[in-house]
Amino acid sequence: MPFLLAAALCSVLVSVLLKLARRLDVDVGQAIAWNYVVAAAASALVFAPAPSTLRAATGAWPALAGLGLLLPTIFLALAGSVRHAGIVRSEVAQRLSLLISLLAAFVLFGEPPSAIKGWGIAAGLGALVSLVWRPAGDGQASAGGGRWTYPLLVFLGFGVIDVLFKRVAGAGVPLGAALLAMFSLALLVSIVLQGWRLARGRANLGARSLAAGLLLGLLNFGNILFYLRAHQALPGRPALVFAGMNLGVVGLGALAGLLVFRERLSRVNLAGLGLAVVAIALLARG
Repeated sequence: MPFLLAAALCSVLVSVLLKLARRLDVDVGQAIAWNYVVAAAASALVFAPAPSTLRAATGAWPALAGLGLLLPTIFLALAGSVRHAGIVRSEVAQRLSLLISLLAAFVLFGEPPSAIKGWGIAAGLGALVSLVWRPAGDGQASAGGGRWTYPLLVFLGFGVIDVLFKRVAGAGVPLGAALLAMFSLALLVSIVLQGWRLARGRANLGARSLAAGLLLGLLNFGNILFYLRAHQALPGRPALVFAGMNLGVVGLGALAGLLVFRERLSRVNLAGLGLAVVAIALLARG
């Protein structure tokens, strides 16, 4: 359980750091780029993958290339979601992205459907709609479509990332090698994006962004490492690890958003939060 708590805490602290980025004068794009420097280096040090495993897995490279492109762009969408929609909605949208990977398991990977999974998917979709819903008379609803667009992008993006990662795993690529490859490719994409911004005068290199990126990278990698350690500590109880991780993130994210940042949720949003918990429990059991 300590590993699960640590993994969930790292995930929520990523969102907290993104939430604070603007008031701390941190350039999110630069921080995300530096984050992949740390994540790639940590993957090489902790897992020490053999380069030969990547050279042999030629069938996995299209999925790895997709991950390298999606990871930094969806990270930017997550930052936008935290800023415009809040930590609670962003964390739940990220956790509910498992619905996409579950649907892909039925359609692409031949997993048999079941009634309990169907109820879990229905509850999850209901939760997503409820969490991004805002009444027409809500003054904040007129602040822009980002309050629902960004969470939906997070939902779709992380779902596709999970599907691509399943493709990589199915190709027989060891986890450490896959992480190193996708983080390295994500770093290259981030460098191109930030180079374009610098060339157009839309960004300036700063020490604060560097420090935030290093911390972001440690939290990002820590989330993955502690989650894997939880699976190793509970080898016969994957459903407990799955449910504990997702419910832990939703719970800690709700506490951070509601108590620390005073995010406002309507009754419909709160009902969506409850539906998200029900969906995760059903999917874990299924």
